[in-house]
Amino acid sequence: MSGLETVERMFSDMNEEFRIDAEYFQKRFLNEDQHRAKFENIPIGRLAFVTDGQHGYHEVDETSPIWHLTAKNAKGWIADTDGADHIAKWVDDNNQRSSLQVNDVILSTRGTVGSCALVTAAVLPANIDQDVARIALKTNAKVSPAFLLAYLNSQFGQDWLQRNASGMVQQGLSLDKVRNIPVPIVSENFQEAVENAIRSAQRMFEQSHKLNVETENLLFNALGLGEWKPDDTSVCTSSASAVQSSGRFDAEYFRPRYQSLLALLRRQGKTLRDVARLRENMFTPQPGQPFHYIEIGDLAADGAATSHVVPGEEAPSRATWIVQPGDVITSTVRPNRCLTGLIEPEQAGNICSSGFAVLTPKGIPGELLFAYLRLPVICELMDLHTTAS
Repeated sequence: MSGLETVERMFSDMNEEFRIDAEYFQKRFLNEDQHRAKFENIPIGRLAFVTDGQHGYHEVDETSPIWHLTAKNAKGWIADTDGADHIAKWVDDNNQRSSLQVNDVILSTRGTVGSCALVTAAVLPANIDQDVARIALKTNAKVSPAFLLAYLNSQFGQDWLQRNASGMVQQGLSLDKVRNIPVPIVSENFQEAVENAIRSAQRMFEQSHKLNVETENLLFNALGLGEWKPDDTSVCTSSASAVQSSGRFDAEYFRPRYQSLLALLRRQGKTLRDVARLRENMFTPQPGQPFHYIEIGDLAADGAATSHVVPGEEAPSRATWIVQPGDVITSTVRPNRCLTGLIEPEQAGNICSSGFAVLTPKGIPGELLFAYLRLPVICELMDLHTTAS
């Protein structure tokens, strides 16, 4: 059988939890254990203060400056506030142990275990929920926050987290497990090199975000939307012929806000079909043939599309479309989240979820289509055309 491997272990190799499941003793895990053993290893609990956020109810308060970060805000190495709520000050006051500080590391511990990010001043003040661990390194810790971040996001760190997660329906990692994560202690020079690389990446990320905002503003004004004054009145009327020709009879569609926006965008008489082709090259998984998979959770708020390797025999049912460089993928599931990505040359032949529409630009640069589909007002229109409840 393809992919079958066997490992023989002594009874004395069982750890204090008495793990006897075969998955725990996969060869790559054992190989990583051997490499880790070449260094001094210190559990995170001895290097840092570790806690989680409030369990249960938290009050949302849009007037509060305090962000409430969840697992999704820890996905991109640098913590962000995309989709995060604002919480009432009393919630933060009552949970100072989980109130974040600059250079804390946050780690998702429930559902998608292992997402890890560094806290910067840009997301503060902030607190976390119960599915996120706050790791606040002590002043005398032998590792830097940047090195810890890089280690936890490396294959060594991620494999340890996945190996030690538990649960049948939803995977989870207890705080005790987080405190027991072994961290190899390497030289200060090596840690400094890692930190320099991460700080450089952080600066590029911030510059990328700035350029994205500038691009969206430029395109917004070029489309003539700079002078657009949306009418957000909640009452409107429409003729029977307009209702019949549109094929819609829901009040939301005929809101003045949307009708005025559609009128502006229809001036040239073109639609998305005129500048892009829907690519529907279907993927058929094969046992023993791993592939790079892009799911909706792999798309960052800035449009960066990452992928992860999935064995052919474990292909999810939504692994559907083959993508090629220059393609633009946009989420058709809750499109108001503005999740659109541009496929890079090194991602040729990757597979993406059926939750994406795969668009091949024709006559326009892919970057222009990418920027257009990320405009918040365009995402509103796409959301207007979604179906189901």
